[in-house]
Amino acid sequence: MFKLFRQWFFSPSAKYSWGSIFLIGGIAGIVFWGGFNTVMEETNTLQFCVSCHEMEENVYEEYKETIHYKNRTGVRATCSDCHVPDPWVHKMVRKIQASNELLHKALGTIDTPEKFEDNRLTLAKNVWKAMKETDSRECRNCHSWDAMTDTKQQQRAWKRHSTARENNETCIDCHKGIAHRPVHKLLDEDDNPYDGKPDSRRLISKAEEAAQKAAAEEARLAAEAAAAEAAAKAAEEAAKKAAEDAVKAPSGASAVPVDNANWDDVPAQEIVLFYPGQASYEWILNGKDHGGGRAVRKANDRCSECHKTETAAMGAKIVTGEKAESTPIPGKRGSIPVNVKAMHDGENLSLRFEWPDAGHTPVPFADGGKMDPKNQIKLAVMFDDGKVEVAGYTGCWSTCHHDSRYMPDAPKADALSGAGAVSAIIDTNDGITKYIPDSRSELEYKGKNDKPRGGWDKLLEKGELDTKLAEGVYMDLTRYVSGSDKAEDGRIMAQRVLGPSDKVTSTGTLTDGKWTVTITRPLKSDKAGGVSFEPGNIYTMGFAIHDDYTSARFHHVSLEYKIGLDNPEAEINAIKK
Repeated sequence: MFKLFRQWFFSPSAKYSWGSIFLIGGIAGIVFWGGFNTVMEETNTLQFCVSCHEMEENVYEEYKETIHYKNRTGVRATCSDCHVPDPWVHKMVRKIQASNELLHKALGTIDTPEKFEDNRLTLAKNVWKAMKETDSRECRNCHSWDAMTDTKQQQRAWKRHSTARENNETCIDCHKGIAHRPVHKLLDEDDNPYDGKPDSRRLISKAEEAAQKAAAEEARLAAEAAAAEAAAKAAEEAAKKAAEDAVKAPSGASAVPVDNANWDDVPAQEIVLFYPGQASYEWILNGKDHGGGRAVRKANDRCSECHKTETAAMGAKIVTGEKAESTPIPGKRGSIPVNVKAMHDGENLSLRFEWPDAGHTPVPFADGGKMDPKNQIKLAVMFDDGKVEVAGYTGCWSTCHHDSRYMPDAPKADALSGAGAVSAIIDTNDGITKYIPDSRSELEYKGKNDKPRGGWDKLLEKGELDTKLAEGVYMDLTRYVSGSDKAEDGRIMAQRVLGPSDKVTSTGTLTDGKWTVTITRPLKSDKAGGVSFEPGNIYTMGFAIHDDYTSARFHHVSLEYKIGLDNPEAEINAIKK
């Protein structure tokens, strides 16, 4: 047998036959691979992905409303771009895994909208887990850290991306709702939805991490030393200048009005106030309401670091009721551009605010369309010197809560009347006013299981409040009221306390359609623990305008700003005049 095979193999006719076999085999292989690859690519098309009604009637409809489907550049990411790996081996693995989806198609696991919704979170978590474990590989087919630029991104996007890169985060950590309904909001944001670990190739080593932390600490200490040296020098120069040319006011004298002061050469800061609606302190902490909630809670990100350049856009969205507002006022403007100047004379701090009047827009739920008919405008300014725990990065928002008057979780009258010990400390007759978190033992910000958000009834004991008050743990508050000839002065701690002042002066005029308001207060506060301004220090300032006879939360507010005396590094620099 073997002898006969050998004779045939080496015969001329056999050689011709083997050539034919190899040729035919090669052609067949090409045809097979071409057909296989064609079928494979066909299963990656958008048309194939939405050929079953489970996809077409659910996630496809959501996807068509996102930026991955329609955008200014005309570049479209289809299903396979996000859900099918590009490397061949990983692609084959994914195709094999997809056979499980065919099984559930046959079983009818998600063949109705109701069934689909019941399983949606599980399906989403499977995708999140896969993306987490591959460092969002499919996202990075189009996006990369190195291609991102601060000149093209919004300020808050650049801030978040920079932080994410430093912390070895991956795309899916933040962008779970980028192409479909944000089902991740069904989760508690502190839960881990992945059930997996990120690709270890992405993570830096412990040694690298320790080296980075050491370098960062060294840089921080060097920066603090340089800042201390600069502050000491500035304080020395300010004291010298004050001794040479300051006109001393009598001890305990009231602030001097600045109606006739020369503001022409005082530098101005353009600040856009916006309408905040019902966006409370608890709202900004909650990731389900505010995408930056975790960054505020975990990293103490400043509101202005992310939103300074987009306050007008935010106000326009909120004032119409599109977001964070249940009772919009038709025709109310969403933002107010304000020109802010600051100066001091060594004894008093003067602030001037100028902005355009917008005429009267009647409030539909107020008698006569005016909530506060006696006062066309009110302008309030708050200061913090670092004693209020969260004011340095949330500003005025540290005083605005979900359970205040006109807010979603404002307590009912029977709850207030039965407040007992709380009503013995603060005035609850007209509802809950502003307060700072430091005055409460706890705050509910998630509203989980329908819990009311806020902490109006979690008041500290009176002895604890008295101690904090003596230490100056409150927002220093000053207000101009157009219907009065007296400025108001006070504080916000357990509640808002405000009354006429002999130490603070203010003036306001409406001329040629423009409001001009000046407020002057002593640099040295005579209130126990009140904010006193010193050269070289930086303070947090926020302000709000109630225009058009409004009151309560229906105002326009600023983000937090840093103010200092003769300090070019301050965002609002009060120069000496």
